This record gives sequence, C-alpha cells and structure tokens, in this order.
Amino acid sequence: MVADNLTKEFRHAVKKPGLTGSIRHLLNPEYEKKTAVDRISFSIERGESVAYVGPNGAGKSTTIKMLTGILVPTGGQVLVDGVIPYKNRIENARNIGAVFGQRTQLWWDLPVLESLTLLKEIYEIPDREYKKRMELFEDILHLGEFLHLPARKISLGQRMRADLAASLLHNPKVLYLDEPTIGLDVSVKARIRQFIREVNRESGTTILLTTHDMEDIEDICKRLLIIDRGRVIFDGELQAVKDAFAQERTIHFEVRAPLHVGEEELAAQFPGAVLHIPSEGSGFSVRFNRFYYSAGDIIDFVTKRNEIVDIHIDEPSIELVIRQIYEVILTFRG
Repeated sequence: MVADNLTKEFRHAVKKPGLTGSIRHLLNPEYEKKTAVDRISFSIERGESVAYVGPNGAGKSTTIKMLTGILVPTGGQVLVDGVIPYKNRIENARNIGAVFGQRTQLWWDLPVLESLTLLKEIYEIPDREYKKRMELFEDILHLGEFLHLPARKISLGQRMRADLAASLLHNPKVLYLDEPTIGLDVSVKARIRQFIREVNRESGTTILLTTHDMEDIEDICKRLLIIDRGRVIFDGELQAVKDAFAQERTIHFEVRAPLHVGEEELAAQFPGAVLHIPSEGSGFSVRFNRFYYSAGDIIDFVTKRNEIVDIHIDEPSIELVIRQIYEVILTFRG
C-alpha cells in the first residue's frame, strides 16, 4: 500500500443567512475550499499492522475512504496491492475488507448465516475455503451462538464479531478497521483483538487501524502513523514513540519492614525523582525520569536500605504518550 502526496479537497458553499442570502447564493454562488488531506505520503508493507491516529478532524476517515476507493483524490497517487482503488473498484474490493464500528455490512432482517452465505456467492468463494474460514471464525469469534438470528436482534458485540467475519470471509490482503471495538465490553474487546492478531499472523493480512482506544493500538499494532490537519507528523515504530515522548517510569516496591528511605535522601541521590508513600499498605513507589536514571539504579539504591518482598515497574502507556503528543499539537496550533 502506497500513498504519494495524497490530497483531498472539498468545496463548501458559502452563503449569508436568510432569504436574501439564499437568493444571492442562487444567482452568484460562492464556495470555499477545505483541505482534508494535505499531500501525505506513506508506504505499508504486506503483513504490517499499523495504527493511523490523530485528533478529530485530522483527516483519518478521508484517507481511509480514498484507500478503499470511496473517494477520488484531488491530487497525488494511491496504490493498494498495485491497484488504483477508485479506478479499479471491483478488483480493489476483492483485495480489501473493512469494518466500521458505526456501520454494518450485514443484511438487517436476514439471519447472520444467510448474510455470510450471500457474501460467499458475491465473492465466489469455493465451498472448501468457505467451510475452512467459518471454522476459524467459530473457533475464535464463537459465531455459533447467534448465526441463526437476524442482524437486528443481535447485540453490538455480536454484530461486531459478525462484521469481522464478513469482512474477512474472502481472505482479503488488506483489512481496514475504523473503531472496531467501540462500545464493547472488556471480554468482547479481548476476543476481537485476539482474532485480529491471529489473522495478521497466520494469513499475513495487512492491518490499518484507526481508533481512539489506545489498548487496541498496543494489542494489535507495531507501527504508528499520526496525522494532524491532513498531514503525517509522525511515522515510526510504537516503541520509538514511547522512547521519544515517554520520559517517566514508576517502580512500585513492597517491603517487609517500615520504609528506610527518606524523601530527602532519595532526592539527594536522584534529583527530580519523587517518592510516594500511600496511607495504607506496606509499599511505596518511586517516579523518575528514565532518561536520567535507570530502573536498576533506583532498585539498587532501595534494596540496600530495605528488605524487598516484591517489585513491579509501570511503563508509560501509549494512551499517555499520545495524549502528550496531542497536547503538543494543540499548543503548537495555539
């Protein structure tokens, strides 16, 4: 998948309110242009799992619509598995699957099984391949419990599982996911994430995920593309994002005896480190800048003064990291 200076502009009518404004617009219409996607370029290799994120209105959905062939770019080029999506819609449709959290591709009044059977005929899937895919879906997504129910009678979590099955029935090379776990409970989210990882690993399916759920990103993706105002502002490995923006780590200690480390002693040894002692329990934590000190230094300092029962380290979450990036974006805009 390749995007080269991909651009999309929209024209919006500009008119003054009231009857007079409507008449003037009818006789002498005025328009203004808005650039939703502004000359973005990226390349995604087959089998990659990539998160495509950004603030609301950044241009994510517009990009996805151009990649799927729904929208025609204003400028630049886009290729998905060697196909120009908007010029070769049928061929492109055979290569891709898409799951949009707010929409469904199931027939509303038909049982889920009949929707999947219709898709089998549309994509001309051989019986043997169809049976194999359905066994996989049943094994991980547990479709059997609602296959014979109409789509309108199943729950949101069941519908999302069925939509995933429908989008992957023809074994597409590329899968687009737009908020695939929105509104779902924890157990269903975990099952869907497991299934997506399995498909990516076993079938080599390329995954492009847009979501505001940072746990989706951490569980599914290894690479992160961040877009703002229609432009890519970061493209790199997920761990590289943490290395660039996540400075703080926290070590939690559980000790057998009362604490023998004072805040002043800690501050003298590790300036900037923060000691936190909860009102209850036999533990404490130390928050520090990982670019200044290593976890080993902190642990060695504490273990020399205390009898340690247990230790665990909190790594910065991708949610915190991306929130910090968004704050930088908003500050820069201001």
